[in-house]
Amino acid sequence: MDNLTCIFKEKKLKLTPQRIAVYKFLKSTKKHPSAETIYKSLLSEYPTMSLATVYKALKTLVDVNLVQELNVGEGNFRYDGNTQPHPHIQCIQCGRVDDVEGICFSSLNEKIKDKVNYEVISNQVYFYGICPDCQKKN
Repeated sequence: MDNLTCIFKEKKLKLTPQRIAVYKFLKSTKKHPSAETIYKSLLSEYPTMSLATVYKALKTLVDVNLVQELNVGEGNFRYDGNTQPHPHIQCIQCGRVDDVEGICFSSLNEKIKDKVNYEVISNQVYFYGICPDCQKKN
């Protein structure tokens, strides 16, 4: 929480209760919720908070690198409270997104440098498959 306060102070941003709530929610889960899921989860505690407020809070948290935005296709974004570089896997049936633990692809940045004419800054690795829940249904 101190980290959050320091970053917002440093960036001269207002630390609102809604931004704190969205941040705490994301830090408390291993799931990768959408803005709508976050909104619905916080609605009982923050009944006056709008979906637009959640989107704005997420944009700010992403901009200051406290939250990771995952583009899971077709304009569908999920959010991850873990900002350390790590790959993800998405179920092609239900859309669930999970972390892939114990593997880091940051060395790819060095390996690709000689192959492209770019300054490589970062990478994101996604895997696709069928989650355990969907496997049981089939």
